[in-house]
Order: sequence, then structure tokens, then C-alpha cells
Amino acid sequence: MVDKFVSSASRPFGPSLERLRAAGLRPTRQRLALAKLLFNGIDRHISAEALHEEAEAAGIRVSLATVYNTLHQFTAVGLMREIVVDSQRS
Repeated sequence: MVDKFVSSASRPFGPSLERLRAAGLRPTRQRLALAKLLFNGIDRHISAEALHEEAEAAGIRVSLATVYNTLHQFTAVGLMREIVVDSQRS
């Protein structure tokens, strides 16, 4: 018999999936991949461009526009905070 219940730690997107659902966001492939990069337990400041580069380096195919949109969505639901350092960038 196959056990239907698997701990979230054994699923690659478990914590990210739960976090997105709790915030009321649909867990798309792109949101899950970016959430996994962002919410890995390390608090840091990151720009959309740097996150895009990190995603590409990890083999995640996502456009820069999608990164910006996802960051805005995460901020809107309280998963992140935007800090403006340079008014020309976010």
C-alpha cells in the first residue's frame, strides 16, 4: 500500500507551496520556483534583476517581467516588503 501522506520536508516545494496557499496565491510553477529561491531561510535584500540572474543560474526559465510581477504579488499579500534604496530601481 502506498502512503498518501508525505511530509512537506520530503517534497521539493513543500514549504513554499504551503506559504503561497496560506497567502491566497495560486502556486504556479514560476511562483513556486521563485518562492523556493526567496524563502530558503536566509533573510536578505535582493533586486528583481539579481533574483532573475539567480533563477537563470538555477536553470529556472522565467522572464524578468514575471520576476517583477511575482515580487509585487508577494509584497501585496505580505510575504515580502519592498525597500527602496534607489528610486530608479525596486
